[in-house]
Amino acid sequence: MAGSGSIPQYRKLYEVLRKHILEGVYREGDLLPSENELCHLYGMTRPTVRQSLSALANEGYIRKHQGKGSIVHSIPLEIGILSISGTTSAVGNRNLKTRIIVRPVIAVWPEEFMFPLSELERESGCIYMERLRLLDDGPVFYDISYITNINLPRITSRQFENKSLFGILRDNYHIEVKGGEQRIKAIPASQKICRLLDLRNNLPVLHLERKIETNNPDLFLYSSIFCNTDKYSIFGRF
Repeated sequence: MAGSGSIPQYRKLYEVLRKHILEGVYREGDLLPSENELCHLYGMTRPTVRQSLSALANEGYIRKHQGKGSIVHSIPLEIGILSISGTTSAVGNRNLKTRIIVRPVIAVWPEEFMFPLSELERESGCIYMERLRLLDDGPVFYDISYITNINLPRITSRQFENKSLFGILRDNYHIEVKGGEQRIKAIPASQKICRLLDLRNNLPVLHLERKIETNNPDLFLYSSIFCNTDKYSIFGRF
């Protein structure tokens, strides 16, 4: 087990409650247990519980009502990839599949990269892979990922088919996503992108470039994501 820190307590509760919402333990309109009940049930402080509930509210899973508590909200039909939660969390319990285009390999960074890299990153190389994300069997994201190659033993041998990258990093390496930055623009789609995302030639495609921070100050996740918005819009809460 590797990594520079354990998973924050608030995140553990967030994951439990989000899982229960997605699996229908709590349905739309249901009231979550009170802050006091959650504190007692999970042995957490009130600020920790409030941080968990705020994260759920920010991603649209609940609405917080003064005097009532936290009420489960319907999961948006759009795809919340503009948040920091990752595609698996953004999609919810819908039929998301992952097809591996290029299996993870240790590689040198591209000479011209989308974000500045530290000297340590350049020296360490990256884990590179390409994935196609499908929703209800239709391609929605073509995702090129670069992960700083620092203290991630045997990651290239792990199974990423229909798995969450954030989940693999969290469960096996105690790597927790903290925040990041992203750029969004429409660009002409190449023939490869048109083929993978089932787009007509010469159509523009939405392109996201992301740098994601983790609880290891030297380890960053980078993504170049091409989005098929023909059927699904994408959204973010702020």
